[in-house]
Amino acid sequence: MATVALRPSDLQPKDFAGYPPEAQRLASNQIDLLRHLPLAFLPLLLREVIGFDWKFPAEQDELTHQFQYLRGLTTGQFEGEMQPFRALRLSPELAAVDWVNAPAQFSEQLSAHLWATHQIEAFRSASVDYVHKLNLARTPKLPGLPRLTMVVLGQGVTNNNYRLFRKLRLHGTYFSNVEAGNGITVLMDAVTARARKLPQSFAHWYVDGGASAPLPADVSNVSYQALDPIRKSLVNKMRQTMQPGGGGPEALRTMMAALSPEQIGFPSGADNQALSRFQVSLLTEGSGTQLFSTTFVQWAAREVLRRAQPLTLLTCYAPRQREESMQEMLSGAPHQTILDPQGSLIDADMGAYYTWINGQRLPGAAGASFIAWFEGGREAVAVGPAFARGHQDSKATSLADLISRVT
Repeated sequence: MATVALRPSDLQPKDFAGYPPEAQRLASNQIDLLRHLPLAFLPLLLREVIGFDWKFPAEQDELTHQFQYLRGLTTGQFEGEMQPFRALRLSPELAAVDWVNAPAQFSEQLSAHLWATHQIEAFRSASVDYVHKLNLARTPKLPGLPRLTMVVLGQGVTNNNYRLFRKLRLHGTYFSNVEAGNGITVLMDAVTARARKLPQSFAHWYVDGGASAPLPADVSNVSYQALDPIRKSLVNKMRQTMQPGGGGPEALRTMMAALSPEQIGFPSGADNQALSRFQVSLLTEGSGTQLFSTTFVQWAAREVLRRAQPLTLLTCYAPRQREESMQEMLSGAPHQTILDPQGSLIDADMGAYYTWINGQRLPGAAGASFIAWFEGGREAVAVGPAFARGHQDSKATSLADLISRVT
């Protein structure tokens, strides 16, 4: 006997029994709204709901706002928002997917269906319009402390001829005579002081492309080296999937999207599920984050800023391995890892610029500060209210002096 596809209007609280506790409570409380959403929209919302327990506070606030926005619409406004999604033609096979318990799988199949039926532009237009109105309806929540982002780059480089910070110099002050002293310690102390000044969950972050230094427990810590066994486990799964008969790229994407922390080596029932799952997402959603430390740091910085919206972020780049073909890197054959400090410096320089751009998207960006420092030389650039735009400063200064101007 064929299984009857579940319709949004048929939803019952018991349908969310497989959700984590907070997500289950949220879905059950909003069930009257969920029943009125079209199938081309609802599973995409449930994809966010099902991970509610593991989201950062900023993400939870955004999801809560989305429900408040939908509930605040008049009947006419609500139908106007949902009409473009209702107009999309979905196949019976797609409707039969378990979109309640596997919304990510539904989303993947929906995308393929929309491309195949030439409806992707209509869906994209409806989505952009909806998100635009959703964002306009929200008053930005300004940070309780001006944001500070710091980037350290150039580890292992002793002789550099590359012109650093060429993009960032336009937006701030370039310092060419920085006396670093114990530069890393100065930056670490700044993170610690800010975390003590305004302690909040996932508000202060430290991301390292090598081995991380110890910081207080209220600073969220992500390290490429600490994730070495996790990365190796994931690369092994990628290798198996990409072998002949393993399923190829589509199977690889599906496999990586479904991985739980325990499946690639995180302790079962880890205390901080939000951080564990965040690290899994860094390795499964980022391209090259499993293999290149510079890519890992750049992607981690992007995701921390986007998802956690931190008050403080310190990222430290370390030398990555020299580039090889993907086949060589995933082959599993023993080979010597050769590091490329100079190439890593260039990667990190561009990564620092992208990190600054991503920080500019957050509420309170006008009052935020950004410092990038070349630890192998005497160069730094600082952007923010305390620093002139497009200015160069050759006077002797210390990294501690720069920090004192923004904290």
